[in-house]
Amino acid sequence: MDLQLKGKRAFISGSTQGIGLAVAKQLLREGVTVIINGRYAEKTQQVKEKLQEEFPEGSIAAIAADFSKKEEVEYLLAQVQEVDILVNNVGIFEVRDFEAVTDEDWYRYFEVNVMSSIRLSRKLLPGMLNKKWGRIIGISSESGVNVPGNMIHYGMTKSAMAAVANGLSKLTKATEVTVNTVLGGPAYSDGVATVIEQIAAMQQMNVGEMKTAVLQQSSPEILLQRFIAPEEIANLVTYLASPLSVATNGASLRVDSGVLKIV
Repeated sequence: MDLQLKGKRAFISGSTQGIGLAVAKQLLREGVTVIINGRYAEKTQQVKEKLQEEFPEGSIAAIAADFSKKEEVEYLLAQVQEVDILVNNVGIFEVRDFEAVTDEDWYRYFEVNVMSSIRLSRKLLPGMLNKKWGRIIGISSESGVNVPGNMIHYGMTKSAMAAVANGLSKLTKATEVTVNTVLGGPAYSDGVATVIEQIAAMQQMNVGEMKTAVLQQSSPEILLQRFIAPEEIANLVTYLASPLSVATNGASLRVDSGVLKIV
């Protein structure tokens, strides 16, 4: 299927690893000019170089910025000019008991996970509306619907992302601009892999066994009976970025393998 994406230009926040990197690769395969973003300049440049090796004909740029630092966000916004596709992916997470989450933690999570998408959308949506075409896609989570008791601070931000995206979609009437959210299920991202490897080392367990144990404890009813690959989430994101998805707007679409018990 031709997704009609050749010649489009995309910015993906938090795209040096995990789901963001998988999205970047999928868009490059479709002929999209891609701007990646990471927290650290050296790593971001290294990822850009690796992508250029994998996609020698691809058009790739990189902008490093830490979304928890106002001055770096301002620099990023000054650098990112008009794009056709904005993927709001950057996010932080950690398991922590509710009473242990400080006011500062709540503000930090909101700043990175929610304000990043708000600031980028505020900068780039007007250009999309002006030319009457564009895509804004938020990478949310099933945790934004079924909020985990040990990650309330994280789930709150994912709920907020979906709310903002739904509201922004109301501004796109009479255009072919769409704003949607993807609700990812348990994905084996780099961040999750690191946590599982650390727990496995502490408990002197095999990483594969620990992956299975964690999944069975957190998402025993997942239909795949394994973690979702970042590429499997990126597949839906790439479709939503395409002109073919124009009738899908203001939606929250699930890539959760049945974890959420909703129709």
